[in-house]
Amino acid sequence: MSFSRQVGTGLLLCSAILAGCGERAASTDAKAETQGAETAAQAGGDVSAWPKLEPALPKDPAVEARVDELMAQMSLEEKVGQMIQAEIKYVTPEDVKKYHLGSVLNGGGSYPDNDKFATPQDWLALSEAFFEASMDTSDGGTAIPIIWGSDAVHGHNNIVGATLYPHNIGLGAARDPELIRRIGEATAREVAVTGVDWTFAPTVAVVRDDRWGRTYESYSEDPAVVKAYAEAMVKGLQGEKNDDDFLRGENLVATAKHWIGDGGTMRGIDRGDNQVPEKELAEVHAAGYFGALPAGVQTVMASFNSWNGDRLHGHKHLLTDVLKERLGFDGFVVGDWNGHKFVPGCTVDSCAAAINAGLDMFMVPSDWKELYKNTLAQAQSGEIPMARIDDAVRRILRVKVRAGLFEHQRPLAGKDGILGSDEHRALAREAVRKSLVLLKNNDQLLPLKPTQNILVAGDGADNLSKQSGGWTISWQGTGNTREDFPGATSIFEGIEAAVEGAGGEALLSEQGEFAADSFANGEKPDVAIVVFGEEPYAEWHGDLSSLEYQLATKKDLALLKKLKSQGIPVVSVFLSGRVLWVNKEMNASDAFVAAWLPGSEGAGVADVLFTDADGNVRYEFTGTLPFSWPEEVHQTVLNPYHKNYEPLFELGYGLQYGQESLVSNELTEDGETYTDGALEDAWMLVSRPRAPWQLQIAEADRAPVVMAGNRAVSGDDENIIVASIDMESQEDARQIQWKGLRGGSVTLAAEKPQDLSRYLKEGAALSFDVRVDSKPEQPVSAAVACGEDCVAELPLQNALQSLETGEWSKLSIDLQCFVDKGADFSQVSNALALSTEGQLSLAVANIKYVPNAAEDAEIRCQG
Repeated sequence: MSFSRQVGTGLLLCSAILAGCGERAASTDAKAETQGAETAAQAGGDVSAWPKLEPALPKDPAVEARVDELMAQMSLEEKVGQMIQAEIKYVTPEDVKKYHLGSVLNGGGSYPDNDKFATPQDWLALSEAFFEASMDTSDGGTAIPIIWGSDAVHGHNNIVGATLYPHNIGLGAARDPELIRRIGEATAREVAVTGVDWTFAPTVAVVRDDRWGRTYESYSEDPAVVKAYAEAMVKGLQGEKNDDDFLRGENLVATAKHWIGDGGTMRGIDRGDNQVPEKELAEVHAAGYFGALPAGVQTVMASFNSWNGDRLHGHKHLLTDVLKERLGFDGFVVGDWNGHKFVPGCTVDSCAAAINAGLDMFMVPSDWKELYKNTLAQAQSGEIPMARIDDAVRRILRVKVRAGLFEHQRPLAGKDGILGSDEHRALAREAVRKSLVLLKNNDQLLPLKPTQNILVAGDGADNLSKQSGGWTISWQGTGNTREDFPGATSIFEGIEAAVEGAGGEALLSEQGEFAADSFANGEKPDVAIVVFGEEPYAEWHGDLSSLEYQLATKKDLALLKKLKSQGIPVVSVFLSGRVLWVNKEMNASDAFVAAWLPGSEGAGVADVLFTDADGNVRYEFTGTLPFSWPEEVHQTVLNPYHKNYEPLFELGYGLQYGQESLVSNELTEDGETYTDGALEDAWMLVSRPRAPWQLQIAEADRAPVVMAGNRAVSGDDENIIVASIDMESQEDARQIQWKGLRGGSVTLAAEKPQDLSRYLKEGAALSFDVRVDSKPEQPVSAAVACGEDCVAELPLQNALQSLETGEWSKLSIDLQCFVDKGADFSQVSNALALSTEGQLSLAVANIKYVPNAAEDAEIRCQG
């Protein structure tokens, strides 16, 4: 079953990028996972796979002369300082002056004075302090302005009160490059108010596996859409390259990211390996750069991922031979958050290899002083050639001169009435309307008459945090409340305004409950709108092992079925950062709308769902799918040029009012993930718990405490504390402290028991990384539970005692040991529980069941 609709967008799959696009099907097919070695052998350093491009901007003699003048004045220390970008939590204006730093950034969830509610004036004051420090020559140094970068990826999303646009996947559904340009212009204006010069946007990834946690940062699986949107967004942010106000006035410096192949990693693992031939890398994954580079984008961010086993931060062929020489890029390449440390032979504070490969500026949030010292020493010794230092600094200075940073003309800085303005919110609301995709509409249920009794249910209906997703105020988009969104409108608030303004009645009930007198006319609801979907996440914290929505709990499905059983027509509004397998939820819905992550202007949803009071359509559904929608749960890699392309809805599908709903009410509900017979690692915690698992604190006679944010505690006395910490990457591990006031556990629990018996047949082991920070004082146990009366415990104290304090180690346990203690792996309710009654401090990461690993486990048993 496959449905499609042709749309007149002018953006045709693979058009106007490179020739031969259709030839790449085999290596992007799901079979590619078994062809990695062969693919790697095919891929070499072949620049002929790439077109030859001229620089987007002709050399300006005045700009180059200014750069020459500055270079002649600078010491080596000053040059190395220009190549360092530090995070505002770890750097001061005094540091900027002393070390001649080239840049600062604010990471997601980082604010001036660490104040989430810092005002635009607070942001501007810190920006001015950094600028003044960078231009202070009292120590005899050269005055070179700092450049501040920020992840303004769907509006100025780091600051409370900003306009939040739909994430890129929703914009991709709009198929409207002109809309994207206008959003870029508006975003630049709001960022400029706060004194920030540079945004790390747009993301131009072309996603291949929808399990990837950054899928919503991609405009589409169609390279042509990404190419057109990259060009439009760069022009919106930076201005037209031939205009006098290019990069100046109300415009910013933009970034095309992440170079290159981040959307094509195997199994959708963030920061993983993209195993494709170079021709495919150029044709598919570089599509956005063929829009961004000719538009004059001034910076490119190197990617965390590898290409055929080689890390991009250290990839000279791709950074220098291809990007700078073949494609004519004359701006500068900035690293990603400590991304250089993954290059072989490098650490976070020493990486000559990245600079020699073509990286121009390190993004090194907290360890920048040591990296500065080591880079300086490597330049002095010749390990980094002086020509490479000069080239990097020349590129950085060229961008700063072009952007007018020396003149420090900021016409919008500190100006009222721009951040979160009515004009910008109207634009965001328009974007929401255009992003909505109608997938199902039985009996023309939509559009709804606003004069009816409308029941609005689901935990996404009045939840601005959920509708905005990740990269919203905080990095993960978690921990936000209604007060963090002044001026914004939830989806329910938009529905309420539309309905009550027309004489109808809207009732909000998250659980779908209503009484006989809930509505003024004493009647039951005429229709229910249920708003549900994914919780916020960002980057690898959102990686999935299965595309099945709510793999275990199915609480939203239960809500849909409850309403249907009462004879109430159901409209589902689905919030998600990717296409997911929702056959069960779609079967229980009369109408189904993909709303993606709409941002701060939820009223845009009601604009399309309802007619006016006279029954006339207010706005038509115009959105079409930017990604193919799976019919089977294992269709994780699904693109139109696959030989066996059988989606539920094709790329470009989307109903309009009056069109017949083609989808069946009896879609297959077989959600077996392992249809190909392959048994992958069962990840329970990788950066954050993977569905269906939740990290909980459990104590006797107390309700479990779920760790929803980056910190959780048990009770007022905080007997057990769990906090997110960094092992290799941001918040990829959990620190657990037991005070010993009473016994307690930290568990990976599922609401519904899971059948993991297949792992026993494959000789699996429970594996995790552990760091013991204080030795256990009393017995410690590791347990697997299969219900209240089915708990299998193993002693862990001796194993922990044997580990070196403060050092990370790997520990694994043969799953058969838990079976010997009575565990039933056909109904696992707790995949791992760590318990003690004494004081203990340890950290854990990367918890998983690994097939065929029992024989090598550190803890083994007989039987």
